[in-house]
Amino acid sequence: MSRDFAKKGRAPARRTSSSSTSATPPWLWFVAGLVLGAFAASLYFIKNPVAAPAPKEEPKPKVTENKTPKPRFDFYKLLQESETIVPASETINEEKPAQEQTTEYILQVGSFPRAEDADKLRAQLILLNLDANIEKVEIRKGEVWHRVVVGPFNNQNELTSARSQLVKNEYNALVLKRAKTK
Repeated sequence: MSRDFAKKGRAPARRTSSSSTSATPPWLWFVAGLVLGAFAASLYFIKNPVAAPAPKEEPKPKVTENKTPKPRFDFYKLLQESETIVPASETINEEKPAQEQTTEYILQVGSFPRAEDADKLRAQLILLNLDANIEKVEIRKGEVWHRVVVGPFNNQNELTSARSQLVKNEYNALVLKRAKTK
């Protein structure tokens, strides 16, 4: 037999009793318990304070001498033997004939352990129309550095113009005096 569900009567809506709406929710009891517990704990710790442990005196560490040898720097001696840094106020003696001059002046723009870095700087200086060269110098046994130098200069005017051009292009250079190589 078939049934007609469309005409089926509906069940009456359930009504909640008025006593259940006045019940306290459980989360409120939880919060009240936390507040009362914190209050009780604070009263306990106020009446019975915990004594802080006395700080322990740590034994003073013994001072031990550092027995590692101090590093030795040999480059101070090497530089004094080979070249001299010229103060900016010193002038090149132009009164002597060219045959009697035994020293020459150069500008050291950079010093690199890798030849590629020195070559890049040399190329930049050549683009500034300066006579730049690379000199290989052995500092210690097996340690080779590549110095980028401009010069040599025989008179003060050439040295000053080259130095001013380097400063204008933001290159720092050392003026070095050494015995003539040629």
